[in-house]
Amino acid sequence: MSSTMTRRVKLANVVPDFYKAMIELDAVSDRGLDPKLAHLVRIRASQINGCAYCTDMHSLDLLHVGDDQQRISLLPVWREARKFYSEQEQAALALTEAITLISVDHVPDEVYDVAAQAFDEKDLAQLIALIITINMWTRVGVTGRMEPGHYKPS
Repeated sequence: MSSTMTRRVKLANVVPDFYKAMIELDAVSDRGLDPKLAHLVRIRASQINGCAYCTDMHSLDLLHVGDDQQRISLLPVWREARKFYSEQEQAALALTEAITLISVDHVPDEVYDVAAQAFDEKDLAQLIALIITINMWTRVGVTGRMEPGHYKPS
């Protein structure tokens, strides 16, 4: 059976209690953070993990809260386009990349220290929670081969 014919388990249907717990975790993962920053973090982690569904969803969400397409388009190369992102957003994006790619360099002290300077302790903890949560979701999306194009922001 080819990979395009393989039926993938839908966690929401097979383990609904787990899926419900993920939704509840997601609902508190960005509490208190700027919505634009939260969506940028979600998009960047989704891009790194190759989750088209999550990238599409959070890009639409970011547009829905009033951000522009240019910032979304430049996100993969944000280091070369720093003028489009605040210092706090840059710190969040660097931390997002470090946590998402944790097996590469773990989370370097210099990345963590910059984030700790940009956020107070509560917001930093909330940011870390958000990054962990979106990485969980992207693994669901990629493993389940969720297809983009169906999501509509509310």
